[in-house]
Amino acid sequence: MKQFRCVVESPIGIHARPASKIAQLCVGLKSSVTISCNGRTANGNDVLQILALKAQKGDVLDVTVEGIHEEEDAPKVKEAICTDGDCIEENETSVLKIAFFGTKDYDRIFFSELEKEKGPGTFNVEIDYLESRLTLETARLASGHDAVCIFVNDEAPKEVIDVLHEEGIRLILLRCAGFNNVDLNACKEYGIKVARVPAYSPYAVAEHAMAILQEANRRLHRADRKVRENNFALSGLLGVDLHNKVCGVMGTGKIGECFARIAKGYGMTAIGWDAYPNKRLEEEGLLTYVTKDELLSKADLISLHAPLIMGEGGTYHLIDEAAIAKMKDRVMLVNTARGPLIDVEALIAALKAGKFQAVALDVYEGEDENVYTDRSDEAMPHSITARLQMFPQLVLTSHQAFFTREAMQAIAVQTMENAMRFNEGKDLGSAEVKAQ
Repeated sequence: MKQFRCVVESPIGIHARPASKIAQLCVGLKSSVTISCNGRTANGNDVLQILALKAQKGDVLDVTVEGIHEEEDAPKVKEAICTDGDCIEENETSVLKIAFFGTKDYDRIFFSELEKEKGPGTFNVEIDYLESRLTLETARLASGHDAVCIFVNDEAPKEVIDVLHEEGIRLILLRCAGFNNVDLNACKEYGIKVARVPAYSPYAVAEHAMAILQEANRRLHRADRKVRENNFALSGLLGVDLHNKVCGVMGTGKIGECFARIAKGYGMTAIGWDAYPNKRLEEEGLLTYVTKDELLSKADLISLHAPLIMGEGGTYHLIDEAAIAKMKDRVMLVNTARGPLIDVEALIAALKAGKFQAVALDVYEGEDENVYTDRSDEAMPHSITARLQMFPQLVLTSHQAFFTREAMQAIAVQTMENAMRFNEGKDLGSAEVKAQ
């Protein structure tokens, strides 16, 4: 255990911006960090708990770092708390007004605490929370704002960008990694900047992918329903071992890498396919890169983690009828990336033919009307969702792979940093998305 103490020097205390930096550092550490002040204690990886300490100038912070990596982690934590905490940048930047579309209760929890302070050293934003998604019909709600903040199910084609430009919008903040719902060429034409969250929690998505894959493979969704009805028979619940099977990872960025590590933990052999292979993953023995066709033919489990790229040579319908035909019989398939990576009609046809042992989808082609809406009182007999739900070996979740406390915190922090950097005229770095 490593312990140290420091005094808060910032004139406005440990406010939102330094608190978020401290939390994001601690999320990435292998040691646990606790911070105590004025009789309160916070987990170092939780920005809301750090803000709840209400640490003001002159207050003493007692910090504990504990874990097998505490020797190397403690200096990093000390530097973050004892220097970032008094970081004040004097500037005359005006407050950036943001129209926040598609607001949910959990968005308010993580964003509202970060927007409170105004002035030097803060995020310096003012957010108007709107429940409506961004569409052509709602785009005028952006009037009077400098920026809009949108999510994966918002719509920003050229017609919407035209309206946003007319309303004086200069920045589109994506609180997600994907940007296929934004017409980047239209944004370039009008000089509208687009900033995303390149990475929030790859662990969240990879862990969800394996969770729903195993739910489908071991028929856990069916088992739960049977037991609730006092049916303890095992018929219809037969799964397969993952141990000694081959896991094919399509898209080996941060999330794909995390999934490969999880698969290795199960005792699987990992193979990968990517337009831009990461040689480090091969050098450390995590996976072996193969061609797309080789992966399709060899893998017992295929997990999709590629971005959605439209056009010739892109990833739209990466998994189509021809790709499915190359797969093993009784293969397992999971998609937590983008729905249109899989041709849903080809998938349904293959499910009918008994091709798959298990299919797990957090995203699927045709999901847009359903995402983050409650349609429990509606009948959807002819929808793609209903057609997919017919198959006992298939599990659907509602675009929730990202949805962990750590990921929501990272999304809020990075989005606010993007807003602040734009407002202060700074480079947006890797967060900026530009037309090709």
